[in-house]
Amino acid sequence: MDIKEMYALYREHPLITTDSRDCPRGSIFLALKGETFDGNKFAKSALQKGCAYAIIDNPEYNTDDRCLLVDDTLQTFKDLAREHRRRFAIPVIGITGTNGKTTTKELLAAVLSERFNVHYTQGNFNNDVGVPKTLFQLGPGHEIAVVEMGASHPGDIKTLAETAEPTCGLITNVGRAHLQGFGSFDGVKRTKGELYDFLIGRDAPLFINADNADLMGMAAERNATHIIKYGGASSERLSVRGKIIDCAPFLRFSWHADGGEERCVRTNLIGSYNIDNMLAAVTVGLHFGVTEEQVCHALENYMPNNNRSQMTVTPHNHLIMDAYNANPSSMKAAIENLCAMDVPAKMAILGDMRELGEVSGEEHQRVVDMLKAKGLCEVWLVGEEFGKTDCTFRKFRDIEEMKAEIAVNRPTDKYILVKGSNGIRLFTLPELL
Repeated sequence: MDIKEMYALYREHPLITTDSRDCPRGSIFLALKGETFDGNKFAKSALQKGCAYAIIDNPEYNTDDRCLLVDDTLQTFKDLAREHRRRFAIPVIGITGTNGKTTTKELLAAVLSERFNVHYTQGNFNNDVGVPKTLFQLGPGHEIAVVEMGASHPGDIKTLAETAEPTCGLITNVGRAHLQGFGSFDGVKRTKGELYDFLIGRDAPLFINADNADLMGMAAERNATHIIKYGGASSERLSVRGKIIDCAPFLRFSWHADGGEERCVRTNLIGSYNIDNMLAAVTVGLHFGVTEEQVCHALENYMPNNNRSQMTVTPHNHLIMDAYNANPSSMKAAIENLCAMDVPAKMAILGDMRELGEVSGEEHQRVVDMLKAKGLCEVWLVGEEFGKTDCTFRKFRDIEEMKAEIAVNRPTDKYILVKGSNGIRLFTLPELL
């Protein structure tokens, strides 16, 4: 059965489930595999629970006429998702980057929703399973889509772009993250640049932060010509130009379109680094016909709720929650922002940065050296990698040890930056702080 025939079957049973515990009657079960599970083993159970068909890739479990045997279920999932995406002749905006891609995706969705019925990636469903799931949720009423794409290995973005087939896109930035998978910073740039490769091959527009030398260089290397630029410091002609007014503590910035009047936006985001994400949203919104007034309205009313650049006020402290992820570039930006904030009693609670491979020790030491240089005295560090660093800051083996300390010695009346990789679980701290 080829992919078009299989998609025709999907049209008759328009619901794919990858969880054998959730098998609505008439749905199609797709058996995915992971490091610790094999969905093929649950195909029979899924059929018994009500699935109309089961897509498998292990002949051993082909025990029913309703089993559809393929070479690779994950590839089939992506192929079916692409077939579904092709039913919708709408703009699809692809987003990737080391930092800020989820926030930028959320801001784009907010701005575009002022004019369109927008479908966009929920949460961080940005990998080779999440992107197909996002595409399958496209429906007849959607007028535009924003698809976030994450990567941890070379070729990841190429695969996701070929699945989602974006009609335009942007890379927020490139930095030293997932080096264990990419091998080097050059590996990061090559992989993120796969989005540029796909778009340039279709003469589709690239939205580029002209202040970012890496991104501009990546576009130049590929002889990109269809570029829409934004930024602040660049001397180039920009479609949108903006600048920070203050961060006290929320970001306030001004912007103007090429030849237009200056507008001021008060945001609900913490962090000067969010100016790039904001200007990206402005630029894309204007490109698709959202008015300047609508753009400002959307950005001023956007409220973060995903532990990214989020201010959380507890009875005891003000928390700058940025605890979803961390890498050297985002950690540096967050620390610089904390130090620049005009607020009293600053403190940092930082967790390990994961997946840095051989340079992990060097990068964690670089963070503590920066903290020393900034004169930030009250710092708590948690995790094995920070535990190896040379410094006099408070260190905790894991989050449970830190929680025990908070129970008897809770910081009070402070502005606390809380940042680390998701696996450190710093997001569990607000109820204690």
